[in-house]
Amino acid sequence: MKKIPVTIPYFDDREKEAVGEVLASGWVAQGPKVAQFEKMIALHEGTKEGVATTSCTTALHLAMKVMGMAEGMDVFVPAFTFIATANAVVETGATPVFVDIKRETFNVDVDDVQRIIDSCYEEKGSRLINKKTGNVLWGIVPVHEFGLCCEINSINEIAERYGLKVVEDAACALGAKIGETHIGGFGNPACISFHPRKSITTGEGGMVLTDDGEMAKQMRELRTHGSTVSAEQRHSEKGFLLPEFPQAGYNYRMTDIQAAVGLVQGDKLDYIIEQKQKKAAVYDRLIREQIPEFITPETPEGYFHTYQSYVCMLDYEKLGLPDIAQGGAYRNRLLEKLEDAGIATRQGTHAVHLLGYYKTKYGYQQEDYRNAYACDHLSVTLPLYVQLTEDEQKYVVDAIQETIRTMK
Repeated sequence: MKKIPVTIPYFDDREKEAVGEVLASGWVAQGPKVAQFEKMIALHEGTKEGVATTSCTTALHLAMKVMGMAEGMDVFVPAFTFIATANAVVETGATPVFVDIKRETFNVDVDDVQRIIDSCYEEKGSRLINKKTGNVLWGIVPVHEFGLCCEINSINEIAERYGLKVVEDAACALGAKIGETHIGGFGNPACISFHPRKSITTGEGGMVLTDDGEMAKQMRELRTHGSTVSAEQRHSEKGFLLPEFPQAGYNYRMTDIQAAVGLVQGDKLDYIIEQKQKKAAVYDRLIREQIPEFITPETPEGYFHTYQSYVCMLDYEKLGLPDIAQGGAYRNRLLEKLEDAGIATRQGTHAVHLLGYYKTKYGYQQEDYRNAYACDHLSVTLPLYVQLTEDEQKYVVDAIQETIRTMK
């Protein structure tokens, strides 16, 4: 029986050598390798600044904090995303307000953003005020889900119309673009992840991309406990005195060990994306030929999908099932049987309004966001990574086809 994981990082001896060089140097904390890695990623995405962090979650928190998100504010967040998007908002003291998504792209539904503004907020002066809570609407945290940019230009138009701010959660979307504009180039800070399931990895790690030099400076200070002087700067001179700390900050620093891995991975980024796109096309073809019960992911014209994950949808109606709930139960049985066949799969991500903390605190019902609810129950992530062979992809699709046949 084959064993096919959901993903495998694309490593070779170069990562080992790079880590060995850092260990031999004695400088393993945040230092010159981090600075090089920041420049590499910013250059690739076409932004002026990259600020490396411990994760995309802390990258989001830094950007939100510097931009003034705080208690008494509402922030729009897609209802279908990894929980970290909403958690970062909560960490600032602000309140996440969920908006629905589009099933075809898994990205935020711009029409639902406008609907919630029209129904739940009233304009007072230059601000939008929540009619029930009195909170000020701060802005929007759209997600570029699974490696596909959301309709960020439309989001920006809404933000400009109402004086809102935008922080892009681009955890999955390094390299993604609309036309020739990469994430980070749409006028807002964009936060990316280097978790092992992403296209390139540093183990854990994140980065904020921005063209705003002053914002980057503030985030670099906050990530280092609030210090205005980095350890590298201090040790390049006479470093026996500790620096001044004019503000309270955090320890959100990436290490040079991680950055050394990232620099090697960054050299492979375009190749990794190209290979994932080719393998996604193979899945598209095989699924359309063999599994009419699956809906393949959509890429709008002019969008560059990097396929951090290959996520499709189970069509419960074609299976003769009456509703999403029973479709979800079927999906879960299907994935369990695939695991028994040696094929690792996952649901796409969460409908956050269904998760314990948010459901309990805000009293959400499962169908408050129907598309997010559907994607939570019906999405299927298939194995995708550079080393995956076409024969293995065919094995995956054949196994799904046979399992569906035997489950009917």
